[in-house]
Amino acid sequence: MSGAGQFIQKVRIDDAFWSATRETVRREGIPYQWRALNDMIPDAVPSHCMRNFRIAAGREQGEHAGFVFQDSDVAKWIEGAAYSLRWHPDPQLEATVDGAIDEVVAAQQPDGYLDTYYIIGGLDKRWTNLRDNHELYCAGHMLEAAVAYYQVTGKRKLLDAMIRCVDGIDAVLGPEEGKLHGYPGHPVIEMALMRLYGVTHDPKHLKLAKYFIDQRGQRPLYFREEGERHHNNLYWKDSYFQYQYYQAGLPLREQTEAQGHAVRAMYLYAGAADVARETNDADLAEVCRRLWMNTVRRRMYVTGAVGSSEYGEAFTFDYDLPNDTVYGETCAAIGLVFFARRMLALEAKGEYADVMERALYNGVLSGMQLDGKKFFYVNPLEVLPEACLKDQRKSHVKVERQKWFGCACCPPNIIRLLSSLEDYIYSVNGRDVFVHLYVGGTLEAEADGAPVRLSVETNYPWDGAVTVSANADAAFALRLRVPGWCRRWTVKVNGEAQEAEVRDGYIALDRAWKAGDAVALALDMPVALVRANPRVYEDAGKVAVARGPLVYCLEEADNTRNLHLVRLGDAGPQDFTAAWKPDKLGGIVELTSPGLRESDAGWGETLYSGENAVESAPAHLTWIPYFRWANREPGEMRVWVRR
Repeated sequence: MSGAGQFIQKVRIDDAFWSATRETVRREGIPYQWRALNDMIPDAVPSHCMRNFRIAAGREQGEHAGFVFQDSDVAKWIEGAAYSLRWHPDPQLEATVDGAIDEVVAAQQPDGYLDTYYIIGGLDKRWTNLRDNHELYCAGHMLEAAVAYYQVTGKRKLLDAMIRCVDGIDAVLGPEEGKLHGYPGHPVIEMALMRLYGVTHDPKHLKLAKYFIDQRGQRPLYFREEGERHHNNLYWKDSYFQYQYYQAGLPLREQTEAQGHAVRAMYLYAGAADVARETNDADLAEVCRRLWMNTVRRRMYVTGAVGSSEYGEAFTFDYDLPNDTVYGETCAAIGLVFFARRMLALEAKGEYADVMERALYNGVLSGMQLDGKKFFYVNPLEVLPEACLKDQRKSHVKVERQKWFGCACCPPNIIRLLSSLEDYIYSVNGRDVFVHLYVGGTLEAEADGAPVRLSVETNYPWDGAVTVSANADAAFALRLRVPGWCRRWTVKVNGEAQEAEVRDGYIALDRAWKAGDAVALALDMPVALVRANPRVYEDAGKVAVARGPLVYCLEEADNTRNLHLVRLGDAGPQDFTAAWKPDKLGGIVELTSPGLRESDAGWGETLYSGENAVESAPAHLTWIPYFRWANREPGEMRVWVRR
């Protein structure tokens, strides 16, 4: 396996698009979410999160409140805050995080156990429902937070606490005689253990991660035995899912389709890819490829959303991608980004970076309001407000982002991903320096021992011009991704055109670079009319509009009501006009095009008719980037439009 190698953390982002977005997260999102975790947001669903830790530590009296996995919200918040401190030191925020860690660690038990649901509700019941009660999920997220905070600040309090927690888990779970042969109902600890292993290099941590991957779904089925032993009702017993809701109906190595709960699936596959890379397990890597291909080639929305069904927040079957009842959980798109990054580490193929980019710009960013204070859990591709209110099948779809959720997994997940964007842009493998995402800023790394210093300037994603400059003398191969959406491109070095071949989605410019050398990559970024595979029932006869990495949509605020009456007609990509609108929706490239709008004139109260002709009139259509929808007054929205 020859992957894209080690992802680099010595990155500084200085980018018109991403710097503004991340500043919103830092200035508004992180403080807002801290208040939410402390139940200080008026008229918002209470979190109970920090109060649970204070109760578990004996500092307050009361009962556990919220979901069994409530601890994970503060874990993701700590991780997001840690990454923010990496690129913007803030003594006040750091002190707040230190205080949060003090409250978390105060609840830890002498044997390392840390889960407020069982600490408050009865330690005698712990490890009796791994399938549903999220002990390992909460531990995994807190472990990821601990590693991130240690790597950024050097502070070990949470890291040492979580190493003790992992020791306690290892004492209870594993293949050895006398241990429970269980594994998490909701994966994430697999990724977390691999990150811990990267810090400690303790083989015990790698062994435990590998055990969780390999043991899942083995016979006798642990979840079935556990349920019978402790009388745990299986919620999914009458469903098609059964134990595949947890991706545990079969051993992972026997699975061929993305099934069950979409976030669980993405986290599991990402952890498996980590283990495959670290252990050089070619068979497991092939399993990851197989599940990747089924996910992105048959079960992924054009926006990078995954998980089409509200029932189970789950995958259903190939090409089942409804637009108005879609679930498309923000966390699932984030999980797909995690999976893509780890597949890149397994093998350097642009397909993985293409999907990472698609999900990041569309499926993830859509989950957060422009002000950083409201969030989508569900990300639809078609919205009719009245249906969301009156049709129970669509009640999970919201036309406005929410202040908070009882199940608030998505908001802190967004901030931890966006705050750690540096870790997704570049990687190095030997003398190859990969640029996976086009984000302005600087890179410091080593390629075959030679110091690599690069700077990038770009106005991506609004245009496709990228300049990469060498800031130090070094010999290496600069590998630039040519996105799958790009059909024409040119590359010049110091003004001279280069003949370069695209291999696995990347061009390679291998030379002895001198400080001041500049590469100009021009990615042609016309409007594209995207069609779905004919087997996607919902999108037959329709097109989606895209430009570069961005998917566009029609919104009622620009195009009035009854968007279902809009057709694109004979308009082609050449009929679209792109214009920069600095004062609209935080600054966007807006698209306009001609189209047609059917008329309901003459129908009156007639419901069906064999006589009334369908009349259409020319229409002027305005398209905005999908991720910016629902930032104005509530209204209709539509991605796929009849041709």
